[in-house]
Amino acid sequence: MYFAALLARTEDGWEASDTELDDVETLSDLTELAREASDDDTVIVFIEQEDAWFGIVRVEGEEDPRIYVSDGAAAARSSYGEILTREILGDDLDDIVDELESLDLDGTEDGEPLDGVPDEDEETSVAAEAVPAAPVGDRLILADLGMPPADLLALESDALAEIADALGAAEVLEAVR
Repeated sequence: MYFAALLARTEDGWEASDTELDDVETLSDLTELAREASDDDTVIVFIEQEDAWFGIVRVEGEEDPRIYVSDGAAAARSSYGEILTREILGDDLDDIVDELESLDLDGTEDGEPLDGVPDEDEETSVAAEAVPAAPVGDRLILADLGMPPADLLALESDALAEIADALGAAEVLEAVR
């Protein structure tokens, strides 16, 4: 189960809204969703999966999005988290996955597929194993908005509330929760 919210900075302050991710299949889709919330202003997209991990995507105008994920390995095991971790790690992740797959560590001979496990699930688990079980991405993503990297790294439960509080958006967030 995912929870997603948008915090959009406007001339009047922050505006918050929860959002559906049903149509999001790529980072471009997520970026477009954020840009629709506010044309040229800062938009923070927050995604959380059942307290296992959270991700932040910061979109400002036409600039490339900035991304932070609290636990890369946990996120890589989920559809939306994989979108974020693949973007952060890019070709490095593909190289690591290729190297791990070439090692044939699945306990079968000659790289035969495991019985009952679809190839797509195998690929996802190999990708998840290649991602560190630690924060990945831009740790400075919220520094200029009032949340230094040390505070971001220390977040555990109810991260969205703490982020909104640091940004001065706690009241508007409560209105949509």
